[in-house]
Amino acid sequence: MTGKIFKLYENTVLKHPIVSIILIICIILGMGSYARNFHLDASADSLLLENDQDLKYYRSINSQYGSGDFLVIAYTPKQALMSTETLTDLSRLTEELKALDRVDSVLSILDVPLIDSPRVSLNQLSKNIPTLADPETDKELALKEFLTSPLYKNMLVSPDAKTTALQITFEPDLKHRTLLQARNALREKKLAGPLSEQDQIALDQATQAYDAYSRVVADRDAQDIAKIRSIMAPYRDIKANLFLGGVSMIVADMIDFIQSDLTSFGLGVLTFLVAMLILIFRRKQWVILPLICCFSAVLFMFGFLGFAGWKVTVVSSNFTSLLLIITLSLCVHLMVRYNELYHEMPEADHFTRVKEMVRSKAIPSIYTALTTIVAFVSLLTSDIRPVIDFGWMMAIGITFALLLSFIIFPAGLALCKAPVEFNPKFDITGKITRACIHLVEKRSNVTLFAFALIAIVSIFGISRLTVENKFIDYFKPTTEIYQGMELIDRQLGGTTPLSIVLDADPDFYKAQKEADQTTEEDPFADDFFGDSDSDSGLSGSSYWYSSYQIDTIEKIHDYLEELPETGKVLSMATTFRMMEMVNDDVPLDNISLSVIHKKLPELIENTLFSPYMSEDGNQLRFSMRVIDSSPTLRRDAFLKQIKTDLIEKFHLKPEQVHLTGMFVLYNNVLQSLFDSQIMTIGVVFLVIMGMFVIQFRSLRLAIIAIIPNLISAATVLGLMGLMNIPLDIMTITIAAITIGIAVDDTIHYIHRFNEELEVDGNYIAAMHRSHDSVGRAMYYTSIIIVAGFSILTFSNFNPTIYFGFFTGIAMLIAMVANLTLLALLLIIWKGKEH
Repeated sequence: MTGKIFKLYENTVLKHPIVSIILIICIILGMGSYARNFHLDASADSLLLENDQDLKYYRSINSQYGSGDFLVIAYTPKQALMSTETLTDLSRLTEELKALDRVDSVLSILDVPLIDSPRVSLNQLSKNIPTLADPETDKELALKEFLTSPLYKNMLVSPDAKTTALQITFEPDLKHRTLLQARNALREKKLAGPLSEQDQIALDQATQAYDAYSRVVADRDAQDIAKIRSIMAPYRDIKANLFLGGVSMIVADMIDFIQSDLTSFGLGVLTFLVAMLILIFRRKQWVILPLICCFSAVLFMFGFLGFAGWKVTVVSSNFTSLLLIITLSLCVHLMVRYNELYHEMPEADHFTRVKEMVRSKAIPSIYTALTTIVAFVSLLTSDIRPVIDFGWMMAIGITFALLLSFIIFPAGLALCKAPVEFNPKFDITGKITRACIHLVEKRSNVTLFAFALIAIVSIFGISRLTVENKFIDYFKPTTEIYQGMELIDRQLGGTTPLSIVLDADPDFYKAQKEADQTTEEDPFADDFFGDSDSDSGLSGSSYWYSSYQIDTIEKIHDYLEELPETGKVLSMATTFRMMEMVNDDVPLDNISLSVIHKKLPELIENTLFSPYMSEDGNQLRFSMRVIDSSPTLRRDAFLKQIKTDLIEKFHLKPEQVHLTGMFVLYNNVLQSLFDSQIMTIGVVFLVIMGMFVIQFRSLRLAIIAIIPNLISAATVLGLMGLMNIPLDIMTITIAAITIGIAVDDTIHYIHRFNEELEVDGNYIAAMHRSHDSVGRAMYYTSIIIVAGFSILTFSNFNPTIYFGFFTGIAMLIAMVANLTLLALLLIIWKGKEH
């Protein structure tokens, strides 16, 4: 610290420790009181790109064709599917589900319309729609229809006839939709130009209203899912195997996983950290003070997030663990430095040693905090809101962790009057640091070769990194989410929705416009064939609802269905095939299309027309479900292949073809990662190297300092590539974490090395003394964190497992690289700066 600042610090914090601690505790408790507003968000919206134009199109298509909030129960009975006992249980389960307050309907094999069990005519269908629940229905014929019908096969009953699906549809939440539309309208207005003060206030209010109600919706959904599971429970194991699926269920379970990890694993990590502190430092002061700092940092951030209204997502859910790492690391370096001073300054009083501890560690600690903040600020370049928020959270959290460590820890230590030095009973640390010295002195060529080899292998591993991610892989095979998604993928037509929307040929609209003008100008124009189905909006001028287009539509449908990654496909081709069945298998012409459509009951109309074609017949929607667990699935290539084939094979114009759905939106997120993150890592390293130049006042030293950090980051990313762990919105943050952790050790080591070098100018001796001082702190920090975070590998949520595993690996790599490669480079490139 500069003289004036340090003097001010000494006169306030060190000379008035009780007042300082009371003031900082008041601030922490004041901010911590807002922790009650802290909440998690695992909704689909939290994983989307900011300002994604595909998102706007997706919402417009949903509003046009409908997108009900529903869950799916995969039901595999112990008895035969069509047995009386199974159907009775299925009926009882359906009625119990329908009795829930928000459930609008429950669709099952019991109540879907049957037209081929036996075949019914159009007149019969318009009068009475037979179902499996009717006593006279032939069960064997019904099962055959479920297995072969264009509408029902691979959707209601699995191909082996052992599993059926129940679709639970909830009542639409109009308030939630209205609040979302109001917020989005103001956001779009803001994108077009600066908002007025009144509009900005309206946007803030709309955002707050939507966020507040979204929390209500999330709690309500979780309660509904709990009720559904309680209804399912008596049927499980004894009568059937049941699995629940659906977006809202996945969201609720992900929140449960995150909450469980925050509580149980948070306590587990804390327990490990306490045990390691006791084992290493063996003094209550060295255990209590750092834990108070860690607890205070976490409480402050929970309160700050609640105060600011920031939602914690799956991306940022591990911010507490990272704050523990950073805060504890700062405290460990202070503890080790005090212990050195206890032996270096045996005649000095306790206050003098505390003051010197702060003076000697302030500058390197500030630089470590700043460089770590830079690493996390790199996340702000992302277009993904949860990643941006995570970067801000860590930047703010690290800043406060630094302040806490240099207020609570020194002030608390100043209040300890008794000597608080520690002497390890078994000097394992000394053996480790001396082994690193041996590698530098006696095995320098081997050490350089080893790191060169690591770098080469890491580059190879990085070349194998992909952003292709399967959502199912977030969960362990033992979880209900995994088992349910796998069953629905394998037996019931896939899980991830994808829509292909085809507009009419642009030339059709021009011809239609000209025809309309001709009709207006010619009073004798013949309109006999004009409005063939005016009540529904379909007419003779419809582009797609025409016998001339049936063959094209069916060929496109078959093409989509034959793709290996595709599950169930529903479209107007399904509708046409069902219409042919009630038309005595006679091919459809324009007249029969019009007649049949007019005679169809409302239920059939809503099932076969509304979801797949616009009211005017000029737009089609192919509803697909993608098999997310397919080993051949490559999202981006899959989407590009579909669009290219539709244009080239079916002679559609590019402006006619639109792909939309959560599958597309999530792919946009994944593809943006390379642009917004991987490319920025190089910029981050340049910025950090610039900070090294400022700190060390040497370009040579800055280059030396950056090399171990490059090795550390490359090793972790390369290991991910070699292990076939894809980059996604969660694993991408590991790179920033690795950089931040490795930089801390580098700064502390070089700062101490330079101090030791000034003693006698001997590089080897400076290395020995640095290893025996700051090297111990680096080892303690690494081993404590690796031990503590190893418990995260027991989570059921794979991103948490990856976080714990790779954070531990990053710590070990950073420690070894700095104690060997960094020290070796400092010795090799010696002389010119000193």
